[in-house]
Amino acid sequence: MNNVLSKMSPSITKMIRMDHTHVLSTFHKFEVDTSSVRKQAIVKTACLALEIHAQLEEEIFYPALQAVAGDNQVLHKAKPEHDEMKRLIAELRGLAPEDEAFDLKFHELMRDVMHHVADEETVLLPAAELLLKDRLGELGAQMTRRRLELAGPRVAEIAGNSALAMPAGTMLMAGGLLAGGYLLKRAFEQRRH
Repeated sequence: MNNVLSKMSPSITKMIRMDHTHVLSTFHKFEVDTSSVRKQAIVKTACLALEIHAQLEEEIFYPALQAVAGDNQVLHKAKPEHDEMKRLIAELRGLAPEDEAFDLKFHELMRDVMHHVADEETVLLPAAELLLKDRLGELGAQMTRRRLELAGPRVAEIAGNSALAMPAGTMLMAGGLLAGGYLLKRAFEQRRH
């Protein structure tokens, strides 16, 4: 199983980039005039993704890079930036989308995360690809295993928030595609009998 997971998992740097893309695209769904329900779902989606991502980096990526990178200033400030992100997430969880501070706090989180992502994408990931090139797949497999442990118990929450965070038109289109697929499947099955 470990060998299969190692071969099927993306490298750790690709996984980190995918996490960044997911969170940044979630940020782009947030607009001031979005409904409270959708805003809450977007924020919950982003916050949970950030918490899991930060834990994965702190447990797997940062220690591996620290062992070979020495005194990297960007790596040195990464954990304190995660701590600030966690503080903002805790504050957001104490606010309702209708609260005046909700949008401001989420925008502050967005700014901090975008700055952190820029540092990782331009300094840490290229360094890892040079210094850890023989271990990127192994570390990616470790990250995949740990992600499954962290996200597994929360899969219903993740799915529910992701669905609520979608625009209504997307939900209707997805529902229509699912219904159409179901009808096609039934028609195909009836023709076979």
